[in-house]
Amino acid sequence: MKKKYAAIIKELSDKELLYHLYITQMLLLVISFILGILLFDSFTDFFDLFILGDENILLVGVTAGVGIVIADLILMKLLPNSLYDDGGLNERVFRNRSLLHIAVIAAVVAFSEELLFRGVIQTHFGLFISSVIFALVHYRYLFNWFLFLNIITLSFLIGYIYLVTENLLVTIVMHFLIDFLLGVTIRIRHSRS
Repeated sequence: MKKKYAAIIKELSDKELLYHLYITQMLLLVISFILGILLFDSFTDFFDLFILGDENILLVGVTAGVGIVIADLILMKLLPNSLYDDGGLNERVFRNRSLLHIAVIAAVVAFSEELLFRGVIQTHFGLFISSVIFALVHYRYLFNWFLFLNIITLSFLIGYIYLVTENLLVTIVMHFLIDFLLGVTIRIRHSRS
């Protein structure tokens, strides 16, 4: 199955890969919208998930996001490359993008995934269900035990932070920083080679 997945990814052009990424994120937004209508009593309940003036956005979201990236970069130095092999998808997505485009990708992914997995699913079905679904949606990581362990741990951590802060903006900022900083790292590494 892993070889079939890698072959499919290899056949797609960078433009097609990016198109599928954006379509997938738009699909998550549509699912969030539909489930939001069905599960929330009112729009006010939904908008209460976002607390703009919360100091936890910077204190927790930024600190946790940067901390996770630092830990990940250290592990990348210490562990064999095979443990971080996702079939080349992340490299293909980020290696030739401008910093602005990396930021746009990271923002779209962070917003759509956090809205669905923490804002809708975790709010109504709990941390465990949302974390497992989040990990399963990151299908490519199922083929590598280390990446799967990594994504499930990250999902529970993000979910726990949402549980404690009760502010979706905290986890959106955290998720954005993780994706953005790791995307920039991929771009820098690619430009050096």
